[in-house]
Amino acid sequence: VIDRAKSANIPIVFFNRELVTEDLERWDKIYYVGADAAQSGNMQGEIIVSACEKDFEHIDKNKDGVLQYVVIEGEPGHQDTLVRTENSVKTVINAGYTLQKLGDEIANWNRAQAMTKMTTMLDKYGEEIEVIFSNNDEMALGALDALKNSKIEQYPIIVGVDGIPGGLDSVKKKEMIGTVYNDYRGQAKAIVEMAYALSLYEEFPESIQFIDNKSVYLPYQKVTYDNVQEYIRLLN
Repeated sequence: VIDRAKSANIPIVFFNRELVTEDLERWDKIYYVGADAAQSGNMQGEIIVSACEKDFEHIDKNKDGVLQYVVIEGEPGHQDTLVRTENSVKTVINAGYTLQKLGDEIANWNRAQAMTKMTTMLDKYGEEIEVIFSNNDEMALGALDALKNSKIEQYPIIVGVDGIPGGLDSVKKKEMIGTVYNDYRGQAKAIVEMAYALSLYEEFPESIQFIDNKSVYLPYQKVTYDNVQEYIRLLN
């Protein structure tokens, strides 16, 4: 894509799936709009830490002082999958908690696949699972579907990313402990403004805040039961 666009002198605005630095630097008319995957992982971890600070005794079902967890990951090799998983777990560890990984499964951002993979992990680990890290809300909802179809009496806490309507509704119902809102409307606005300026050979508007003159990151935001109504209203 870069080679063809460059040869035709057509600027490119990539979004959602971040390029590696080497590709971004191949031409001065390549741009990226998205969010910082590391920030989303950190916020997932912070949501878990906050929940543990409030009620660790309840979350630690087997009372061993260790959080047994599983991870449901997105697409293999996808930057967000790798960075989000690493930072979510690391944030909880850095807060002083001991974690034990029971398992992880790839579900390609898909709810149905996540339900199948979570069912397999429930068959293997059952009530041992105390925390579920999911790389996005769709897969978190798939994990929740599996839990609802299981005989698990006390659900593990679940955290997702994106803040889609279904995810927000589950946070409101206290089925998920939280999610991380991805400002897709802000990203869409930035993409249109950049494309408009590029097509007319104009300067970018001041509202576009670049990092290294190439990338625009819209900040993630933590969503829990305490503030979920704000985001539900935002989507409506």
